[in-house]
Amino acid sequence: MNYKDYIRIIPDYPQPGIKFKDITTLTNNGPVYAAAIDAIKQAVADKQIDLVAGPEARGFIIGAPLAISLGAGFVPIRKSGKLPGEVVEASYDLEYGKDKLAIHKDAIKPGQRVLIADDLLATGGTIATSINLIRQLGGEVVGSAFLIELGYLDGRTKLDGIDIFSLMTF
Repeated sequence: MNYKDYIRIIPDYPQPGIKFKDITTLTNNGPVYAAAIDAIKQAVADKQIDLVAGPEARGFIIGAPLAISLGAGFVPIRKSGKLPGEVVEASYDLEYGKDKLAIHKDAIKPGQRVLIADDLLATGGTIATSINLIRQLGGEVVGSAFLIELGYLDGRTKLDGIDIFSLMTF
């Protein structure tokens, strides 16, 4: 299946010159969405995954169904201030400033094997920060999986040797 046929390109969003890759045209088609999750599952099934971690917000859309299909747990990685209870946080750079991600301190036990799943690998900042948080808790990051990779932004260079699977690359 050519999954790119189900991605809508929105020009000049969120700013002029950007060609936004909209995944909602894939996720609102049940059979295509299921096939995409299954294709990712097949690519990572040999990694003995205990947990799938998904960064806010579209990482939830990919990570949660992937976790269910793998028989693994799901861990949300949220923006600062969104999780109750004790968290660890890490800052990362945005194009125009900084942001923070957080994860519950008890979300990952030392030695658990964690796959990070998200909709898009762009510059790699969010995923690199997610890797940092998982490692702070003693988790072993066994790979990352994405619906889309923007190859021209070279985000994979920030992922510290982590195995990367991308269903499609632009």
